[in-house]
Amino acid sequence: AADLRREIHGVFKQVDYDYQRMQYNTVVSGAMKMLNALEDFKSDGGTGETVALRECFGMLLRSLYPVTPHITQALWDELGYVRQHGELLDAPWPEVDAAALKQDELELVLQINGKLRGAIRVPASASRQAIEQAAVNSEVFASHA
Repeated sequence: AADLRREIHGVFKQVDYDYQRMQYNTVVSGAMKMLNALEDFKSDGGTGETVALRECFGMLLRSLYPVTPHITQALWDELGYVRQHGELLDAPWPEVDAAALKQDELELVLQINGKLRGAIRVPASASRQAIEQAAVNSEVFASHA
């Protein structure tokens, strides 16, 4: 659920910026990315998944409302958001959750002799030395060094 929230909040941040610039074609593109993320979400039975899905789908509907008000209002009512947040027209614009955007792990690309050879995952808080050590200890490095 954390990965879904990270992706949705990241895309919504761009959608919000695109609305401010009146770039409606990229707003719709961002909405498609949000929908794809929701469709690709695989449940692992973790706690809070239902809450995260409702939050993310609500953000999608609110981001599409200025572009497609009729269908989003119908979906908002049908899915029960009206009981929780009131009418879509009066619902507050979502805020990007900075905590949702934080990553626990980073994927870093390994480039050896100018060629892309693979990637490693390291904790986001890893020091430069720890990252270098992880790269040197990786199977990819061992096979190309």
